[in-house]
Amino acid sequence: MKPDWDKLMAAFASSTTQLVGDVDCTAEGKPLCDANGVKGYPTIKWGDPNALEDYKGGRDLKTLQKFAEESLKPVCSPANIDLCDPDKQADIEKFSAMSDSDLDSAIKGQEKVIEDAESNFKEEVSKLQATYTALSEAKEKAAEDVKASGLGLMKSVRAHNQKSAGKDEL
Repeated sequence: MKPDWDKLMAAFASSTTQLVGDVDCTAEGKPLCDANGVKGYPTIKWGDPNALEDYKGGRDLKTLQKFAEESLKPVCSPANIDLCDPDKQADIEKFSAMSDSDLDSAIKGQEKVIEDAESNFKEEVSKLQATYTALSEAKEKAAEDVKASGLGLMKSVRAHNQKSAGKDEL
């Protein structure tokens, strides 16, 4: 992916409205990556620098170029309110009227909802993993018990009987 990404960066290098770049999350860029929820590499984020979104499309040059041309453009924001629909304009006006402390509190509240959902997800996946492990162990024990009870001998006797029966008919 890196060669295609480098070509994409070069193609948009002179753009005044579109930025395509990369950050080394293992070095000086680590704080930026941490602040934007980057957990694995490579991760592609796009959109408003203050509210980046995860890119979920293809990673070949053609797909990346198409996405960049169609999606990397000025979007609804306080700096581009004319690009917003009336509902978003109303939200921007409402949030702009809030004090910084009220905005911080509202942001923390919304981030807490996301954190709680992530925590719940991890907890439930852990329970599923425990259930999977228990079921897997029970299945293995059942198979071992059946084999220990003589399954192999039964199969041997059946094969022997069938072979013997075939000789008697000759």
